[in-house]
Amino acid sequence: MDRILPQPTPETRHFWEGCKAGELRLQRCTACEKSYFPPRPFCPACGSREVSVYAASGKATLYSYVINHRPRADLGTAPHSIAVVTLAEGPRMMTNVVGCPQTPEALVLDMPLEVTFLQASDEIALPMFQPAGA
Repeated sequence: MDRILPQPTPETRHFWEGCKAGELRLQRCTACEKSYFPPRPFCPACGSREVSVYAASGKATLYSYVINHRPRADLGTAPHSIAVVTLAEGPRMMTNVVGCPQTPEALVLDMPLEVTFLQASDEIALPMFQPAGA
């Protein structure tokens, strides 16, 4: 079985189109100016529907992770990380850390990361993070 891919909705289409173009897009409330993720048509902080989409920096730090040793059809038998990163703009997102050994010695909390995209299909690119400068 291959990886199950997301199905873009009208509320998330801008995010997935950005990923396909190699750009991490977030939303920002124009009322309270808070950035947020995941995409939704209203601000989770104040409830305003006055929101805008913008290109994020792609920079993040590692907040938390677990190393999964269970085999996956799309990744083989190698361990892989399931991580939560804190984006430079403030929101946190769940992702994978790639481009480094999947060990506690290599996956150091607060390590600087940058976004990279895995082209999973013709329509979907998945945002993942790698050590900054890798």
